[in-house]
Amino acid sequence: MPDLFAFPITTRWKPQHPDRIQIYSLPTPNGVKVSIMLEESGLPYEPHLVDIGKNESHLAEFKSLNPNAKIPAIIDPDGPGGKPIGMFESGAILIYLADKTGKFMPQDPARRWETIQWVFFQMASIGPMFGQVGFFHKFAGKDYEDKRPLERYVTETKRLLAVLDERLEGRAWIMGEDYGIADIASLGWVRNLIGFYEARDLVAYDSLKHVPGWLDRALARPAVQRGLTIPKRG
Repeated sequence: MPDLFAFPITTRWKPQHPDRIQIYSLPTPNGVKVSIMLEESGLPYEPHLVDIGKNESHLAEFKSLNPNAKIPAIIDPDGPGGKPIGMFESGAILIYLADKTGKFMPQDPARRWETIQWVFFQMASIGPMFGQVGFFHKFAGKDYEDKRPLERYVTETKRLLAVLDERLEGRAWIMGEDYGIADIASLGWVRNLIGFYEARDLVAYDSLKHVPGWLDRALARPAVQRGLTIPKRG
């Protein structure tokens, strides 16, 4: 049985099944990337809810696994060489799990790197920009008298959606006929943008030709629907 108690995070979020991947998360656009990937790949895992509304990600136990104090993070008891490994950053975790399972990542080296660059496109652009739209449109930023920040982020979000829309022309998924981690990385953010952030009209979502169909196809996957609610909120 792997000794996960060498990881300080397990003193607060105690594993009941230490032989399974431990995921510390919340169903946010970043968090659901990992839960969807785990559901899609069929790996056994144990979820732990980290309530960021209560600043639990800033607790010392959590920061021992992710010093950046952001969800999600995982511990894999069967990491490289059969030894436990802890990981943070959702994009890195997606790549790790794809390599571990041999699923949702092309085996061809050129297409593998093409996939990774689209994961980074989400990490570096879609996530930060869509998040700013959410802040300035729905949350505290909406009360700012100066509307130039919102306008800037809306303009950039429209541009990013257009990039994704162009990529999906003639393709069912970001990498073509094969659904993979590039889709898993982005789908939660697009869903959040038009749903929770209430920015559908603001970013002219319905004028897009290919993104809406892609999102509908992704949300029709049973593993995606399950992953969107894991860990269960209290």
